[in-house]
Amino acid sequence: MTVTEQESTSAAPGEALVVLDNVNKWFGDLHVLQDIDVTINRGEVVVVIGPSGSGKSTLCRAINRLETIDKGSISLDGTPLPEEGKELAKLRAEVGMVFQSFNLFAHKTILENVTLGPMKVRKKDKAAAEKRAKELLDRVGIGHQAAKYPAQLSGGQQQRVAIARALAMDPKVMLFDEPTSALDPEMIKEVLDVMVDLAEQGMTMVVVTHEMGFARTAAHRVLFMADGAIVEENTPEEFFTNPQSDRAKDFLGKILKH
Repeated sequence: MTVTEQESTSAAPGEALVVLDNVNKWFGDLHVLQDIDVTINRGEVVVVIGPSGSGKSTLCRAINRLETIDKGSISLDGTPLPEEGKELAKLRAEVGMVFQSFNLFAHKTILENVTLGPMKVRKKDKAAAEKRAKELLDRVGIGHQAAKYPAQLSGGQQQRVAIARALAMDPKVMLFDEPTSALDPEMIKEVLDVMVDLAEQGMTMVVVTHEMGFARTAAHRVLFMADGAIVEENTPEEFFTNPQSDRAKDFLGKILKH
């Protein structure tokens, strides 16, 4: 991506889509999310980075209530996250999630994995769901693998199926929680390429990752977390060339040397 392209995509995001207001979470005595205030705009790519145990994954999982919060509020497209029940299931359908582990159904084909959600939750008929699934599998580069089972695919291919499966629900926002951390190095690029493509097409994304190259090229904004708090947030250019906090300088010093 050239600098001019980066500048043009940076100007793209629209109105607020995900709003976290004074969000706090404890695990026992451990304060894992501390007074988190973040607004993610429609079409924006926000990358969350920081040392292990800083609260990044908990933050990501709180956005679709996989983790409950103890204080504060989270809203999606103007609607507060429901506590539980049918309303929560409906809201979760608007939030795609891709995990470290691919979480595919081993006994179902790739095509069946991608059509299951739209048919069960969105009540799409089988023909429409399969047509859309095939389009999405082509988009992530594995349309020719549709009849195979997850175990017949590489880790990178399985993760691309997981992305297609999340996209099949037509979510308003996609959450990625360390999507490449379980992959061999040569498979990481193929997954990141799909994510960059999504970003360029205007998908709203929250990405927890250690992949600094992705953060530099695809993010509109970088959130740096440490000890459960957002210590710094800035454009990738500013964050990587001119970090403001000692924590961020220390973190970048350690990871960028290798």
